[in-house]
Amino acid sequence: MKIAYCDCFSGISGDMFLGALIDAGVPLVFIQDQVKRLGISEQVELRLDEVRKGALRAALLQVKMASDQPSPHRHLSDIAGLIDAGALDGAVKERAKAIFTRLATAEAQVHGSSIDEVHFHEVGAVDAIVDIVGAAAGLAHLGVERLYASALPMVSGQVETQHGTLPLPAPATLELMRAARAPVVPSPARAELVTPTGAAILAELATFEQPAMTVTGLGIGAGQRDLPWPNVLRLIVGESDAAPAPDLVLLETNIDDMNPQVFGYVMAKLLAAGALDVYFTPIHMKKNRPATMLSAIARRSDEAALVHVILTETSTLGVRVSPIQRRYEAGRRMETVQTPCGAVPVKLKIVDGKTIQAAPEYEVCAQLAAERGVTLMQVYTEAVAAAMALIDC
Repeated sequence: MKIAYCDCFSGISGDMFLGALIDAGVPLVFIQDQVKRLGISEQVELRLDEVRKGALRAALLQVKMASDQPSPHRHLSDIAGLIDAGALDGAVKERAKAIFTRLATAEAQVHGSSIDEVHFHEVGAVDAIVDIVGAAAGLAHLGVERLYASALPMVSGQVETQHGTLPLPAPATLELMRAARAPVVPSPARAELVTPTGAAILAELATFEQPAMTVTGLGIGAGQRDLPWPNVLRLIVGESDAAPAPDLVLLETNIDDMNPQVFGYVMAKLLAAGALDVYFTPIHMKKNRPATMLSAIARRSDEAALVHVILTETSTLGVRVSPIQRRYEAGRRMETVQTPCGAVPVKLKIVDGKTIQAAPEYEVCAQLAAERGVTLMQVYTEAVAAAMALIDC
């Protein structure tokens, strides 16, 4: 399995990460093409220079605007729409939107608003869009399946933003660190080493631990400022023989004050947003109130988006998140069988290389039953009988 490790001894920003990806082998023209596919209104130029940071060579990536016209302030929905409309790979789109959702969630938390109300300034600027989309596309181009990261430097000092003078780490950055349970180490720096964009990339995509690996590649991305030490991010690329642990989480919340008709709508929204499974459990809460526990199993990369659905579409005030240590799955594949009532897709269950069960798709069976004026069980039984030829004896 191909993996990568971010050595963040001098922090991380979006342009440092993207510069390191390019230095590790992602062609600059590939990133430029991904940016063009976004169709953003602003004219963007990507400039890559080889520089020295202390005694080290590094790749310095800069995002330049072709004009002095200010970029529009964008909300999360604007950025998601921009990404969705772009001619990008589907997995790249989902990763990029998930990173931006992380950012919006952190900004909303520190400013006391909802993520739909967050008015992106620095974070919504074109360079952040380029950095985040480029990061998602660059990792896919390198074939990196898992990203890891070191502890992050905890600095002090202040930074000037459109919200005024703020302490370092910037509030959104610190909230991202908190939400990701990122380890930190003291740093003597009184300057911003970890930006919100860099923190969001790691919070969404990385596991904060150092993996065992065989090193096969290296990329060094330069930071903009000069420091007493080499201000670089090292991206170490390699191979791992370890089988990847399921990167899954369980989202749960207890609800005792919501119209029960809403639950079905919420389930559909969660499944559409990437949930692997959604289910409801009747429970009793304090004061012996009957209630419903909503549970959703999801990939960690979809966590922020699904939490947003739960918080906005239900009456709950909070969501619990627990890691799932492992999940066993039988193999499966879809086939279509012919029955006297019509074609029916069936899901085949495979264990130890053998097909042992077949389950017709309910919706198709129900539709055929209504169209032919026969019972549902007749169509279902005919589909099962036709599928028996696919079962391994």
